[in-house]
Amino acid sequence: MSQQIFEALHRGDNAQAVALARRALAAAPDDLEVKRAAALAFRATGDRDAALSTIDAAIAQMPDDAELHFLRAGMLLDIQDVGSAQAALAQTVALDPNQFGAYIVQAQMAVGRNDFDEAERLTKLAARVSPDHHWTLMLQGSLASRRGEHDRALSLLSAASQRAPDDLQVLNALAFAYLAKGHLAFAEQSFRRMLDRTGHTPLRGLLAQIVLQQGRPAEAADEIAALLSDPSQVTPAMQTLAGELELQAGRPERAKPLLQAAFAAHPESHRATNALLLLWEATGNTEDTQATLENALAREPGLDHLWVARLAMAPFGSDEATAIVDRWNAARPDHLPALQAQLALEAGTGAHAASEATARRIAALQPGHGNATQVLFDRLLDRDPPAAVTFAEGLLPSASAQARPMLRRWIGMAQDAAERPADALATWLSLAVEETAQTGAPPVSTPAPASWPDKASVDGARAPAVFLYGPPGSQVDRIANVLQRALPEFRSDRFATAVQDPFQDSNVPARLAEGVFTAEQVAGGWQSQLPARGVGANGAVIDWIPFWDNSWLLALRPQLPQARLLFAVRDPRDMLLEWFAFGAPVTMRITDADSAAEWLAAHLAQIADVIEQDLFPHTVVRTDAPGEDPERLATRFAEALGVPAFPTPPRELLGPDRIPAGRWMAYREVLAGPFAALTPVAVRLGYRQD
Repeated sequence: MSQQIFEALHRGDNAQAVALARRALAAAPDDLEVKRAAALAFRATGDRDAALSTIDAAIAQMPDDAELHFLRAGMLLDIQDVGSAQAALAQTVALDPNQFGAYIVQAQMAVGRNDFDEAERLTKLAARVSPDHHWTLMLQGSLASRRGEHDRALSLLSAASQRAPDDLQVLNALAFAYLAKGHLAFAEQSFRRMLDRTGHTPLRGLLAQIVLQQGRPAEAADEIAALLSDPSQVTPAMQTLAGELELQAGRPERAKPLLQAAFAAHPESHRATNALLLLWEATGNTEDTQATLENALAREPGLDHLWVARLAMAPFGSDEATAIVDRWNAARPDHLPALQAQLALEAGTGAHAASEATARRIAALQPGHGNATQVLFDRLLDRDPPAAVTFAEGLLPSASAQARPMLRRWIGMAQDAAERPADALATWLSLAVEETAQTGAPPVSTPAPASWPDKASVDGARAPAVFLYGPPGSQVDRIANVLQRALPEFRSDRFATAVQDPFQDSNVPARLAEGVFTAEQVAGGWQSQLPARGVGANGAVIDWIPFWDNSWLLALRPQLPQARLLFAVRDPRDMLLEWFAFGAPVTMRITDADSAAEWLAAHLAQIADVIEQDLFPHTVVRTDAPGEDPERLATRFAEALGVPAFPTPPRELLGPDRIPAGRWMAYREVLAGPFAALTPVAVRLGYRQD
C-alpha cells in the first residue's frame, strides 16, 4: 500500500494519495512504511496536524530511525516551529552522522538567521558526506553571497546549476546571488524560471521590484496586476504598490481604483495616504481627493497624517490652510503635531507674536523642541540680542552632542548681534576648528602657465554648459537654490554623492598642469558621466562644482569652448567671516584665522585673474545682498545661461543674509591681520580698500 501512496504523490494526485493513506492505516496500523507514506500524503494536502501526528506515531514505533526525524523536522518548518525543527534535525544527525539532508537544512536555517559561522561548520560536515553534491555547492555559494563574496558565490552556484539545472533550491539561491551582485537581468531571468516551474504567485512581487529597478515601471505594474488576480494576494499594501507603479507608468486611470480601495481599507496607512496625494497630483481631481480625506478625518480625527495630507492640498498661508490647522488643534488640543503645524504656518507667514506664543506652548509640552526653540531664539535675537546670548548659553549644558554645535553657532550669532565681535569670532572660530579637524586641507592653487592654450572655436552644435562655483563664504548655495528650482538642467549631485569625473577631484588641476592628464581626458571624463547624472539628450547642463582652480582652463579652453563660468563672489572679508560662522558647501580644514585668510586670498586671486584677463567666458554674480536687487540677479543669470531673460526670483527663495554685506567692518580690529591679507584681492574684485 505504501508504494501506491508514493506513486499517487509522484503523479501529483494528492487527494488520491490521502484516500489510499487512510485505507492503508486502517488496514495496517502498525506498518512503518505506511505511516511514512501517509504522513507525506497529509503534508502534501496541507493537513499538517495529521502529518505531524502520523510521523510522531512512526517515531514512537521506531525512535532510532534518523530519516523519520528528518521528515518531522521538515513538517515542523512548515508550521514555522523553528526551535522544534532544529531539535529534530539535531536528533537526526545524532542517530545518523551521514544524514546529508539534515546538514543541508540545518545550514540553510543558520544562513537564514545570519549565523554564518554555524552555517560554515554544517556546510563542511555536509561536504564530508557528499563533497560534489549540487546542494553542497549551493550552500557554499549561498554562504559566500551572504558574506559579500559575490563573484565566488556566482561561480559556485553556477556550477551547482550546471549539475542540477532543474533543482529549485539551487535556482533560488542563484537568483538571489545575481540580485546581490546587481545583475538584475540575470536575476529576473532566474526568478521567471522559478515562477514558471512552481507557479508560486508571490514571486511576482519580487519580480516587479527587479523590473522596476531596470526602469520598466509599466512591466512592473503588470506583474503586480497578475499577482492581484489571485484573491488571496489582494491586500491594501499590495494594492498601494500596484497603484504607485501604475502612476509611475503614466496610467493614473488604472491606479485610481487600486489606491482608492487601499485607502478606504486602511486610512491609517501613511503609504496609502501619500499614494492618494500622488494620484491627486497626477489627475488634478482636487474635489474628489479632498472629499475622500474629509470623510476619513470625520471618522478618524486622531490620525495625524490625514491632517497633514489635507493640509498639503491647501496653498501655504491661505485661509484654507489656516482653517485646517485650526480644526486640527480643535480636534486634538495640546497635541504636539497639530501645534507644530500651527507654528510652521505662523512663522512662515511672519506672524511673529503668534508664532512665539505657539512656540512657548510647544516648549512647555516638550522642553528643547527644535523648531520651537529656534523660533524663541530668533525672536530674542531680533529684539534683545544679549538676552538671546543668555538663552542659548542656558540651553548648552543639557544639550545633546548633536545639538551642541548648532547652539554654539547661535551663541556666536547672538554675540555678533549684541556687538561683541571678539566674543563672536572666538565662538565661531573655535567651533570651525573643531568641526573641520578631521577633514582635508584646502587645495593649494596651481601657478599660472607661461601661456594659455588657444581657445577653440565654438561649434553651434555643441550643447551649452555652465559651471557654477562659489568660494567658501560666498553664499553660493543661495544662487544654487534659485537655479535648482528654475532649471531642470541644474545639477547639485556632487554635494550628495561624489561624481566620478575630474571636476570632483581637487588633485586633478595640478596633474593637468604637470601633463599627467590631458585636456581631452579631463573633458572626456566629465562628458562621459553626464548620462549617468540624468543629463538629457541635448547635453545642456548647469554643473555646480565643489572646487575651482585656473588650471582647469587648460582643458576648458581647447575642449569645451562653449562652456561658461558662473562665479558667486562677495566682499572677501565678509566671505571669511561667513566661512568661520557657517562653514561652506565643501568642508575644508580651518586651523586659524591667518592661514584661512591667506589661502582664501590666493584662491580668490585666481578668480580675479579670470575676470581681469578674460581667460574664459564668465559671469560674476554678486552675493553680498542678492535679495536687495533680484532683477539684477535675474539679468546676470540670463547672461550666464545665454538666454534673453530669466524670471526674477522671489525674495524668499534667496534665503536670509546670514552675514549681511559689510558686516566685516565690525571685525576690523579683531581680524586686522587676516583682513590685511584679503584687502588687495578685495580691491581687485571691486570692493573698498577699508
